[in-house]
Order: sequence, then C-alpha cells, then structure tokens
Amino acid sequence: MKILAIGGCGSMGRYAIRAAQHYSSIEKIIIADIDKEAAETFAASLNQKVSAIHLDINDASALKRSMEDINIVVNTCGPYFKFGTPILSAAISSGCDYIDICDDWEPTIDMMKLDAEAKSAGVSATIGLGASPGLTNLMALIAIRELDEVTTVYTGWDIGGTSLDENAMQQSENAAIMHGIEQMTGEVKVFQNGIFKMIKPLQKVKVNYPGLSDFSGNIFGHPEAITFPYYFPKLNDSINLAHGGQANFLILKSIMGLVNLKLLSKVNAANLLSLLKSKQSTQKKRKDIDYPPVMYGFAHGIKNGMPASVGVCIPSDTKDSDMNEQIKNIGMGEITGIPLACGIKMLAEGRINEVGVLAPEAGHIEPNGFISDVFEEISNLLGLPIGSLSDSILITRSW
Repeated sequence: MKILAIGGCGSMGRYAIRAAQHYSSIEKIIIADIDKEAAETFAASLNQKVSAIHLDINDASALKRSMEDINIVVNTCGPYFKFGTPILSAAISSGCDYIDICDDWEPTIDMMKLDAEAKSAGVSATIGLGASPGLTNLMALIAIRELDEVTTVYTGWDIGGTSLDENAMQQSENAAIMHGIEQMTGEVKVFQNGIFKMIKPLQKVKVNYPGLSDFSGNIFGHPEAITFPYYFPKLNDSINLAHGGQANFLILKSIMGLVNLKLLSKVNAANLLSLLKSKQSTQKKRKDIDYPPVMYGFAHGIKNGMPASVGVCIPSDTKDSDMNEQIKNIGMGEITGIPLACGIKMLAEGRINEVGVLAPEAGHIEPNGFISDVFEEISNLLGLPIGSLSDSILITRSW
C-alpha cells in the first residue's frame, strides 16, 4: 500500500507516520507539505519507505496529481474548516481511501455530505480518528452497546491535563489553542431534545456519571455532537464537553467574552492562553477517582426496562501511582496520532471494508480491540510494559 501523508511532518501527523513506517502492509509513505525542507528532514529520520514532496494544497491541480498511484490519503493538515473538505473531495475523485483527525464540527457536516459520492466511488473515508474525536467516540460506542436503548451521549475530555507537543509549543499561536478558540466562541452546533441547534459554548451541563460523584462539563464545539445522531436516530441529546477546573473555565469564559465582543483578536487570545499555560504551576494531585475522567464516553438510556447509564473512560486517578504517571506522560501527539496510525494499519491490511464517509462510531471499527491496539502502540512508543495502559480503561455502570 502507498500512503500520501498530507501534513505528515506536523506535530500530530509525525506520531502516526513514525508508527506506520513499521507496518509490513505499507510499502511507501510520501510526506507532502508546503514546507519541503521540514518534510525532507523528518522523512530522513525515518526508514527507507518514507520520502517527501512539496505540496501546496491550495493548488487543486497539484493536489490531484499528488494522489496519482496512491492507495490511502492521510490528512493531518489543519485547520480542517479550511482544508478538510477539499482534500477529502480530491481523494474521493482520485479513488483513494482516506483518513484524518478532523476535530472541527463545521467541516464534519460538509464531509458527511460526501457520503454518497464516496460510496459511488468505492472509497472508504474515516473522519476524526484521533483522541477527541476518535477514542471518545469509541468509548461512547462501547457504552451504548451495553444498553437496550440509548437517549443521551456525552463525550468529554480534560483540557487542563492536555500537554502540547514540543513543536507546537514553539509557536506562539499553536494550532491546538487556535482550534480551541474557534470552538469556544460564537455559537456551536449540538444535538438537544431531538434536534440540531446552535448555542453558545461553555455552558455547563451536569453529568450523572455512574460510579463517580456528579460533575459538570462545559459545552465545546466538536464533531462527536454532530456524528452520533447519524448512527443513532433515537437519540435525544449528543453533546461534547470539556473539563479542566472551575478557575480555568472562568478565565476561558472571560477571554472568549472579549473575543466575542471583538475587543480581543483570536490571535491575541491564543497568545494570551499560551502565556497563561506556560505560567501554570503543576496541577494539584487528584486524590480520588471522583474527579472528571481524563477522557470518556457516556451513554444513558434503557436497560432491561429501567433507566441506566454506562461510562467508559481513562480515569483521572487509577489508585495506582505508576499507572497515573504513565497516563500523565501521554502527550497530545501520542493520544491523537497513534489512533490515526492504527486506522491507517486497518485500511492497509484490508480490515475496513465499508465504503462511504464514516465517523469512528459508524460500526466499521471494533472499539475494544482498537483501543487496546492504540494503547499497545503508545506503550511501545513510551517503552512501557505491553498491556499496562490498556488496563487503565475503566467501565462503570449504574446497575
């Protein structure tokens, strides 16, 4: 299989490509980037399968030419609201399978509209297979499958515990923070009371998470809220939530309020958030499991005729100090890029046969096995005992 990795030398894509270079099912990986020198430097650090080319994805003709004789297009080039749909469309018209880590809700809607076109072309396109979206979708899918009926899906993650890749931190307005600003200002789309609606982000939502004390999350614009209703039409609510401490969100709400009032530009807001993050002291140790999980999928509905809830998560405290340290060492690059690598492997080995534009929860990925594969790859990357991180996944039930 021949892979075109657009943006593959970036702070997320590089983790996926480092892993994918070792897969026997892949014979060639071409890293395509507007910065040819950066692409070549990264390619030179990998094995002989990997090469680099210059690509300006704003040049539609060059984009199409780059996909000639390619089997799988891997897209880690953000922002996805600008580049997601055009690259997917080019891949479909070129007959290439496709996979990305799209974390913007707006292009997710546009990309899902290409489903019929992808099916007609026989193309399999998985969108949003990173951490959130990605692992959160699959955690929620595990929870959903334990219920007879599902009415509510929440996915969530702790933005306070997220560590940025070193390359991203070198930029004053790194992509992750700019993405967050886009999802916390203006209005975002969620699914509430059986319909899609536009609402202001950062509103609080109470989560009656089984096995933990109730906690509140803050509404964050993300693809999970958009994609679950496609596959589970009886849903009443589908929302993505962010956590990170009340003080953090008071600061965020104040800064986003200034952006909404046009008193502060998004770029300056990103610079300010980067500065605040760099000045943060080490987080206080969380002493019990009742703190909101690091990352989770939650489902509420009916089980055996009774209301029931299931949560699947990476807990904030596993009661195992060694495990807690291992989880803390997982950065944004690993937890986002390695799920993508595992998806690339599945495509290259012919283990994804479904065609169309598919979110992670569409059913073409077996969630338990996939999550185990992801943590095995991360364990290899960090030099940890195989299986140790997989043991950190916690499933709790209300019954």
